[in-house]
Amino acid sequence: MATTSEARARNAELERQNALSLAQRYRCEFVDFKTAEIDHDLFRSIPVDLMFRYSFVPLREQGGMLEIAISDPRNLSVVDELSILLRKKLRVKVATLSEISELLKKTEQSQRVLEEATAGFALDLVGEEENPEETLSIERLTSGDADIAPVIKLVDTTIFSALERRASDIHIETRDGEVVIKYRIDGVLQYAMPPIAKEWHTAILSRIKVMSELDIAERRVPQDGRFRVRYKNRLIDFRVSIMPTIHGEDAVLRVLDKESMSEKFSRLSLDVVGFDEAEIQKFRRYIKEPYGMVLVTGPTGSGKTTTLYAALSEIQNDEDKIITIEDPVEYQLRGITQIPVNDKKGLSFARGLRSILRHDPDKVMVGEIRDQETAQIAINAALTGHLVFTTVHANNVFDVLGRFLNMGVEAYNFVSALNCILAQRLVRVVCEHCKRSAHYDDDYLVESGLDLAEWRRVDFKEGAGCFECGGTGYHGRTAITELLDLSEKVREMILDRRPTSEIRRQARVEGMTSLRESALMLVRKEVTTLREVNKVTFIETN
Repeated sequence: MATTSEARARNAELERQNALSLAQRYRCEFVDFKTAEIDHDLFRSIPVDLMFRYSFVPLREQGGMLEIAISDPRNLSVVDELSILLRKKLRVKVATLSEISELLKKTEQSQRVLEEATAGFALDLVGEEENPEETLSIERLTSGDADIAPVIKLVDTTIFSALERRASDIHIETRDGEVVIKYRIDGVLQYAMPPIAKEWHTAILSRIKVMSELDIAERRVPQDGRFRVRYKNRLIDFRVSIMPTIHGEDAVLRVLDKESMSEKFSRLSLDVVGFDEAEIQKFRRYIKEPYGMVLVTGPTGSGKTTTLYAALSEIQNDEDKIITIEDPVEYQLRGITQIPVNDKKGLSFARGLRSILRHDPDKVMVGEIRDQETAQIAINAALTGHLVFTTVHANNVFDVLGRFLNMGVEAYNFVSALNCILAQRLVRVVCEHCKRSAHYDDDYLVESGLDLAEWRRVDFKEGAGCFECGGTGYHGRTAITELLDLSEKVREMILDRRPTSEIRRQARVEGMTSLRESALMLVRKEVTTLREVNKVTFIETN
């Protein structure tokens, strides 16, 4: 295997040297795609089959001149032919043929999916659980309405592209004269395609309502639904929310890829969530306690559920009964009893939790604490020999304390039940394929609350933007955390209703790492960028 990889490396280096000598001989600039700046919009305006046929990559266009990269600048007839076909003056640069081919493959697969790659794509719509074998074909759903066929292709293509690009949500926003479709990728919204004419708006929303079995005629009140599609031999659920606005209706489709996530969660542990090693060791100690409450906090979409699932996966065994109540059960965990909240049928968190405690559990997970009743039952469960995992919406570990006490919970019981509070956020990871050094001036470092003497020497990294990351410079996310250890001193301060600032100081003395400090550690390790850290965390001033 080593000799094969060595041979490939030798061939690649030989090809590179030949390209360099050709570029020098014909007075052309040599292009290395790892560092070159490429205008991604050009790939939308130039036919992809033309790029494959002539083996060229468009780089950028300025002053009516299009820069392209080819492997052989000697073939002038090809350059002339391309200039006629594209109706542009060309400036030729040289790159290796293998790099051009590799880039074009990625382009066709990831960037041109919306325009080119859906010819053979048919979306199978699968019915609700009552009729799991029923497949609702697109033709049957929209029979007799020929005008809607382009809309079917548009919506299907949008969904397909979202799945290809790892989107967690699809946003369809209605504006004054256009409809905009965006994807949320790694927690950030990106345009999926250029804006669409406003006249398509009603047809697009109607199509989504048909798929979700919602009322097409109702446009004045919010509607929620769901549908399921078959994609690459797996079933993927979509949770749909439709909201009326001043310009029409907006829709958000949440992607719930249960099968792939269940497979991922089957081997999920805290190591792959992205925690710092020291924090993992502390957190593991608390999740292995015989009883008490483990609280995870953070805003929506900060990875709280994933962290709790990872914790449950680590402590799961055949001797303990683990029951969860969630809204909704997004991913199924093998060997764990999971209950979905159903407010319409009267199954709330509080009522479900009461029932769970009569079901002889050892460990319980409550998806979210929203009210005093649920909080009180969860605390009582933690005090009576159960290990309770739960989440609450708060900005940091100290806000959680005020949140519970303001709910009217008895402070002594709450503090006695608590094992620890973990606050977390997700930050985007710099793309490994286009990572490069970045320089920040002193003013920006000072604005970021950093010590100049210490941080001037740090080698900051940022992503230049490439096809692997869709031009964003980031690929994937990792967690930053803040873990409050409920020591005796901290417990006493909470019971004495001491100010949050004093409790924070004591926690810092005892070694607590703040969210900001956790994030800056990742900047030092070249995992994320300072700009991303400033976007996600508050700048601390001492």
